Amino acid sequence: MTTKQIDYCIELAHTLNFSRAADNLYVSQPTFSYQIRLLEEEIGFSVFERSGRGASLTPAGAQFVTFLTGMREDLKRAIEQGQNFSAAYRDSISLSLMVRQAVTFLPEAMRIFSKTAPEVQITPVFQYEGGVEAFLKNEVDLLFALREQTKQIPGITVYDLFESRVYLIADRNDPLAKKDLVREEDLYGRTLMVGGGSPAALRTVQHRLIGTGKLRYFNSPDHDSTLVNVAAGRGICLAPGFLNDHSGQFAWIPFDCPETFSCVLVGHQADRRPGVAAFVGILQKLYREAVAFPL
Repeated sequence: MTTKQIDYCIELAHTLNFSRAADNLYVSQPTFSYQIRLLEEEIGFSVFERSGRGASLTPAGAQFVTFLTGMREDLKRAIEQGQNFSAAYRDSISLSLMVRQAVTFLPEAMRIFSKTAPEVQITPVFQYEGGVEAFLKNEVDLLFALREQTKQIPGITVYDLFESRVYLIADRNDPLAKKDLVREEDLYGRTLMVGGGSPAALRTVQHRLIGTGKLRYFNSPDHDSTLVNVAAGRGICLAPGFLNDHSGQFAWIPFDCPETFSCVLVGHQADRRPGVAAFVGILQKLYREAVAFPL
């Protein structure tokens, strides 16, 4: 299956008309029809039903075109990235992280690094889930993680970044937003949202609070859903400080508890490129110097 055949198939799925699709792609209709037939012969099923009025997608064809469309977009991005890379860079370092704000100083580290190593591209890869799997498959060079997540990963180098504490997230008009420090008893009678893939340390705090029997709770599937619920006044939540985007939309108040999150970068032990060590060193230095920055 060629990229040209993929484009022809996607275009026909949009127009459902052989003549119009061929015109849109600037080829003759016989050439267009022939390429569609070759594609169907290769995959072993009909993507389109032909009729005097044009074409329609078969049930299998509809599913197939959905997959093709996503694959074509991925291929387009890969080609564009390859073109950019070949034109300006000799090497690339990719970093997987679940959300942009997890590594607050990443943009600053990239700026500093580019001054000494302009030929090396730093590529952030945002993976809310699946980051560890991508790292294990060598699809990324560095992984932002919690130290607890690294214990079962073989062949790695762990770089300490920072300790992040637990914060209460509340609407800015919530009375709790006026406090400098929130304590357990401040949450009694309130509704606490829990779940959503919470790290082990956070689950410990949540279970301890729920165990008092002095507050209500309900499960939220993920962090973004939780923030929507907070904005809607349905409750409050606890979260690691590294998820704070510092947008000012919500109040993030330190919560009084001993639990923290050890945030690290994980690299492949066999990856001894000087650029990797230099980039990680820049990030570590930025975090060491950010004494007053809330984490």
